Amino acid sequence: MTIEPHELDVRPILRGGGDPFPVIMNAVDNLVPGQALRLIASFRPVPLFSVMAGRGFSHQEEALGNGDWAVLFRPQEQVDDIRVSGGDMNLDGWPDPTRQLDLTDLDPPEPMVRVLAALEKMEVGEVLFALLAREPLFLYPELAKRGHRWAGNFDATGEIYRILIRVGKPDHHVGA
Repeated sequence: MTIEPHELDVRPILRGGGDPFPVIMNAVDNLVPGQALRLIASFRPVPLFSVMAGRGFSHQEEALGNGDWAVLFRPQEQVDDIRVSGGDMNLDGWPDPTRQLDLTDLDPPEPMVRVLAALEKMEVGEVLFALLAREPLFLYPELAKRGHRWAGNFDATGEIYRILIRVGKPDHHVGA
């Protein structure tokens, strides 16, 4: 059964000079599991893309004309409660981790800083395994920017987040 996306048109808020961000976050908090959000705005909401990526959503944009945009935010794929980045995610083809980090005793943002520093020293294709005290919602967009793939979930206790990160190449745009 497909769940219809929740549609939110923030153009009236914007025309009235208001800030739609709290309304958008409230809508996201009230989505049912697996449900997408279709946001309609009077501009392309670029800053929202990384915020939503951090909350586990990918996006697809559509220009509506007259400067209006519709953006469909979909929950990222989950396999057996494992959250994974987009793209080809055949985890069976990943090599064993070459580095392991236990960062469960650190407060944010130190775990993210250490993971990113460790990844910079690794070769493309190598895998890092890390244990964290919480799901790294702000790490996901940073990994995507750097071209890395990841898969993670909580352990059986629900207190330790485990993440595998495969080192990739950043996307480079021609002429950028």
